[in-house]
Amino acid sequence: MRRIDDDVVIVLAGEAGQGLQSIESIMTVLLKRSGYNVFSASEFMSRVRGGINSTEIRVSSKPVSGFSDKIDVLIPLSGRGVDHLKKRITSETLVIGEKDKINHSGIIDVRFTEIALSIGSAIYANTVAAGFLCGLLHVNLAECELFISEHFSRKSDDVRTKNLEALREGYKKGSALSELQISIKTSASVKEHLILSGADAVALGAVAGGCNYVCGYPMSPATSVLEKMASYSRSFDIIVEQVEDEVGVINMALGAWYAGARAFVTTSGGGFALMSEGISLCGMIESPLVLHLAQRPGPATGLPTRTEQGDLNLVLYAGHGDFPRIILAPGSIEEGFLLTQKAFSLSQKYQVPVFILTDQFFVDSSYNTPVFAVDPDADGKYIVKTAADYKRFAFTADGISPRGIPGFGKGCVCADSDEHDESGHITEDTDLRVRMMDKRKGKERAITPDIISPKLFGTSFSTLVVCWGSVGSAVVEAVASLHRDDISVLHFSWIFPLPGNIREYFDRAQKVIIVENNSSAQFAQLLQLSTGYIIQHRILKYNGLPFSKEEVALKLQSLI
Repeated sequence: MRRIDDDVVIVLAGEAGQGLQSIESIMTVLLKRSGYNVFSASEFMSRVRGGINSTEIRVSSKPVSGFSDKIDVLIPLSGRGVDHLKKRITSETLVIGEKDKINHSGIIDVRFTEIALSIGSAIYANTVAAGFLCGLLHVNLAECELFISEHFSRKSDDVRTKNLEALREGYKKGSALSELQISIKTSASVKEHLILSGADAVALGAVAGGCNYVCGYPMSPATSVLEKMASYSRSFDIIVEQVEDEVGVINMALGAWYAGARAFVTTSGGGFALMSEGISLCGMIESPLVLHLAQRPGPATGLPTRTEQGDLNLVLYAGHGDFPRIILAPGSIEEGFLLTQKAFSLSQKYQVPVFILTDQFFVDSSYNTPVFAVDPDADGKYIVKTAADYKRFAFTADGISPRGIPGFGKGCVCADSDEHDESGHITEDTDLRVRMMDKRKGKERAITPDIISPKLFGTSFSTLVVCWGSVGSAVVEAVASLHRDDISVLHFSWIFPLPGNIREYFDRAQKVIIVENNSSAQFAQLLQLSTGYIIQHRILKYNGLPFSKEEVALKLQSLI
């Protein structure tokens, strides 16, 4: 019998449409409500039917937010599930499934479909599997029954009763399994936590930032944020538009900001590419704009349902001509919320586009997190009532002109895509052109006090590991697993403009290593451009999959 304490990784694999997401959604909420720390992440093939998908559910005695390569328990719902995950299966992996369907030596035969059919329909196999996992983890059965009753409360009494029966039958099988004993500590405080995905965090942050207009064109993996905002529009004063294409999206968002709305755009790399001209328009008319870009591997369609950090340069240089911008890349659920909320304040305060960079791994992962507070200072009022002599682009010491909107005051709010004078009227005066360019660029200095410094995990160090965005969770956990006090992690969530003291961190280290989910170390290039420091040691991954804590630890050991 194998015993697992503190941390167990359960993976379900099956064909698209077999209900993996249903099991994941049931298990994550149920486990959190029972006091277990839980993390889940899904990987999808880009096809509606025929592809093999998998979901990792990691249950731990301590908070976890990173991906793990190991598989303690594998439940393949399809015969191809084992082949799909063969690189991660070891001699210690317990494979549980229907023996007549799964070709794997040593499989423990549990007939989920047969049990479901005995209850009334194969559709209940997902609930049988969820019950099995609850029994395996020794989750309180009464808690499980209460949750299932609530989960299916809108269904008929018959459906609810049969799902409860499916849960109990699965629970019996799981709790009776003698080949594995799992002992995970629970915590009463976890029951009060939130269970959120990255998409939830970004969408809720937009709501907290006062967003009242959302537009987008469906494109994975950003569509999940658009869907979340659509659902929140039923409870909040938010208009949601699915536009005909991304060119329309960016222009509608700018029009909404011009009229006084707080507009939010969510897209992915291919969609953002079509917005480039609109981004440049944003720079010229000095409009606020908050745009979320969920990265996926390119070029072109690339791997549309996989993950990568490959769009930093796209966002950094999008739009013809020079104009200021802010780029944020949350590394945690809490940062996803707080930085998105802050983006609305920053964008209005400095009248610049603010880009939030996430990726497929971030938006599709979920875990429990303590309740975080809404920043009461994030809802600043940056619109002025215009006087008759109002000038939209008036020269100021910091480059930030008072922003008015049409109809609020006596002034005329004129905005033009051509170069213009202070009133917004077209000009070809070369001296005025220089002054206007200097005015817009001057905002970069004004932004400096709001820049968020990178977070240092550790104190003294001879080796410094640098990362940004969603990679942070795997890197921090990997370094902790090495049990060395001479290694620290420097994680960036504020990507551009960079703070001025970064070089000090690099100069303190004997060795600097960067970890990025792309092929060209795009952030390392930006750091070199900003500081002059060349990071020689690079751990890069670009096969469409996220970093795991194990592979980061292994590669760090080879470099140290």
